[in-house]
Amino acid sequence: MPLETVYKGSHYKMTHRSTIITRIHTASGLYGEAYAGDEDAGLMDIDEIIHGEIAPKIIGKDASHIELLWELARPATWDILRDRRLGLVACASIDVTLWDLFGKSLGTPLWKLWGGYRSKVPVITIGGYYGSDLSIEEEVEYLLNEQFAGMKFKIGGLSPQDDAQRFKRARKVGGDSFRIAVDANQGYTVADAIKFSQLVAGDDLLWFEEPCQWQNDIRAMRDVRYVGGVAVTAGQSEFSAAGCRNLMEAGAIDYCNFDSSWSGGPTEWRRAAGVASVYDVKMAHHEEPQVASHLLASISHGTYLEFFHPRRDPIWHNMIANRPALKGGYMQLTNAPGLGWELDRDYINKYLISTRKTDKAGDE
Repeated sequence: MPLETVYKGSHYKMTHRSTIITRIHTASGLYGEAYAGDEDAGLMDIDEIIHGEIAPKIIGKDASHIELLWELARPATWDILRDRRLGLVACASIDVTLWDLFGKSLGTPLWKLWGGYRSKVPVITIGGYYGSDLSIEEEVEYLLNEQFAGMKFKIGGLSPQDDAQRFKRARKVGGDSFRIAVDANQGYTVADAIKFSQLVAGDDLLWFEEPCQWQNDIRAMRDVRYVGGVAVTAGQSEFSAAGCRNLMEAGAIDYCNFDSSWSGGPTEWRRAAGVASVYDVKMAHHEEPQVASHLLASISHGTYLEFFHPRRDPIWHNMIANRPALKGGYMQLTNAPGLGWELDRDYINKYLISTRKTDKAGDE
């Protein structure tokens, strides 16, 4: 889906929102359905991995054997000659769909099946993009009216002084109860990240996400956390629960925003969450509210769900026909089985670029 405007972070830009919708049928007639990922150029590669590499290994197996099926799909991530994330998103597409199917077979929502700690989650959105057609003040006022609990504000593309001034403008309008995190998308040096932290020390910063450039990020984030005195968040760039463990073991993070769609699925995310509970690290989730809402609601150390403005993620806001409205900063999940989402078929067909079936003995 083409976006209405180009969204710019510190060193990247987004022009489209893309995803893979997967449906897995069983001989009993029950099926699971889910979407995962936001890869644009790699969509057809992911589709080929799902049908050509994973489906032949799992068709005919018991769909409730999710750990086994995850293991059978995992070799799709071992090809060193291609981007590993392509195989990971393919695995995640299968994994999340199997979980949806399993929840439906038991008549139970996934937030309850995975732990059932709470049925609603606080929600922040992502904003503060450079070059926005809204002023910072207009954007924050809009988010307050839409009943978001807070926002994740983009920084890292300007000097720490200039970004701090932008942050302070958002804080002034948002008020004390509006939570504001910042995300540099690995845009700062350690010195600049510490400088920014010091400049906003009295402004109730929720967390500082991926503050430093990637090449030495574990040590860099540890230094920003200790010297800058801020809560640091990372994990979305990790491919495995083991990678998240390394962040925690080094004392680099306070929040882990591991992305289940970029790392092989909810099965792997839940492993990372288990490790986080041992290290007293809180769990977040990078985007993907369709699955993140259930994962974060299911555990005691889950924190903020995040999703975009409708213009930045038209899929979540338009393809989910029964998407809950926000109330007082929270999104309430239902008792509908599995993921519980109803997908708008007309909307899907309008933007569909490919559809394919893998058949065996009449099954898809």
